[in-house]
Amino acid sequence: MLAAFLFNSLLVSVAVVIHYEVLRYLSTLVPRFTMRHRLRVLICVFGALCGHVLEIWLFGLGYFLLLHTTNMAAFSGNFDSSLLDCVYFSFTTYTTLGFGDIEPLGLVRFLVGLESLTGLVLITWTASFVYIEMRKFWGDS
Repeated sequence: MLAAFLFNSLLVSVAVVIHYEVLRYLSTLVPRFTMRHRLRVLICVFGALCGHVLEIWLFGLGYFLLLHTTNMAAFSGNFDSSLLDCVYFSFTTYTTLGFGDIEPLGLVRFLVGLESLTGLVLITWTASFVYIEMRKFWGDS
């Protein structure tokens, strides 16, 4: 149980740090561009999306490692234990879409809940960041 808690804490912490660093980098990089403001906002959006995809892959790798190296994870349903299935499950969990075609079993269920909560918070953080970036340029075309 302690190992699961530590692993879950590590994954969530790394995801939050990745997100912070991506947004910090974007906030320092974008003002340097000498292009139309609309393009700056688009760069912010695509940069943030890349950060989200990286975080989703991080959780997917976490599921894959738990599945293949411990007895803390099992999945049922339309799942073949491949890395791509783990990443697909991570995409649906992080975005809180949850198709329901894959069901987590065992201790991994806590990580699944944490990933949903983390995804919700980080997506909201991105929305706030993009809103602030857009506000800077709303008087300009």
